Amino acid sequence: MRALSELFDFTVLLLPCVSKSKGSGEIPLGGNNLSVVPLTPPRGSGLLRKLILPVWFLSNSLRLLREISRADAVHAPIPGDVSTIGMLLAFAFRRPLFVRHCGNWLVQTTLAEQFWKWFMETVAGGKNICLATGSHPEPPSQRNSAIKWIFATTLTEREIESCSTNREQFPLKSPRLIITCRQEKEKGTGVVIESLPILLSEFPGIAFDVVGDGGDLHHFQQLAASLRISDRVVFHGQVNHEDVIRLLRQADLFCFPTISSEGFPKAVVEAMACGLPVITTKISALPQLIGNGCGVLLDKATPPIMANAVRQCLTDKEKYQGMSEQAMIKAKQYSLEKWRDVIGRELGATWGQLRSNA
Repeated sequence: MRALSELFDFTVLLLPCVSKSKGSGEIPLGGNNLSVVPLTPPRGSGLLRKLILPVWFLSNSLRLLREISRADAVHAPIPGDVSTIGMLLAFAFRRPLFVRHCGNWLVQTTLAEQFWKWFMETVAGGKNICLATGSHPEPPSQRNSAIKWIFATTLTEREIESCSTNREQFPLKSPRLIITCRQEKEKGTGVVIESLPILLSEFPGIAFDVVGDGGDLHHFQQLAASLRISDRVVFHGQVNHEDVIRLLRQADLFCFPTISSEGFPKAVVEAMACGLPVITTKISALPQLIGNGCGVLLDKATPPIMANAVRQCLTDKEKYQGMSEQAMIKAKQYSLEKWRDVIGRELGATWGQLRSNA
């Protein structure tokens, strides 16, 4: 929001607010002339949350209606129940609407996901700007060409520069592999774990950092134990962003053999910013991210194929260092400043001048 607020004279956030902090890892909210109108947090989860959402709307309706009626334009990042209500209210009030789809645009499995896509394809155009997070040679929608792709990122230009890591000392006997993601089987953590016994004879000091929580984390821990390589796999669980970057800078290869359709994987950009060559699959935006020499793209994710890709990276010093350098160069194309500027050009081309002092 700090980056987006720089595009406007004033930005008002309508947010569910809680009085109690969740602990470490929180980032203070700030921006250009940024103010918050607090809403009460919706209660429940899943179907229960959906059923009682009308009650939540009634209790917050005065603030929602007042602020949207005052606004010159409305930004609704989806998915999200509160953002969906804001999006519909903006449409009803005929306010210029900026909808940013932050989920996986290519896969819709729930009724809500199908609705969001249908709504965007219906309203995009004119004063309504709709961007889908991702990257692909084909446009997001065959039905409505006004919908465009937008990348995702977490890093400023300064942070990308500070992440850069000189990797002239070539890893050989004790390389560290790493993955940072939600720990689900489709992301490929298990494939990397199963590749380690294949690599141990050649790289006796090899280790694998598994960063992130998820429903399959216990399965991966059991898998490492069954292969008798628990001492080679470090399960960090959920860590704050600062520690993620620290672990990436200490690693030698980012391994992400996903078979799950991705939107725009910010974790891969963070790894590239740290100078890590990336081994991944030809899924969604990954070929556009990696295809210019930033790593290895796999046609299929199996333990032997994964092991061979790791071996290729770690036995060719010139290739490894070339991929590392290209990864850092590529990551600079995906800074928060560039993300802000892309969005600013899209909004400005349709809405006209965004700031009075521009």
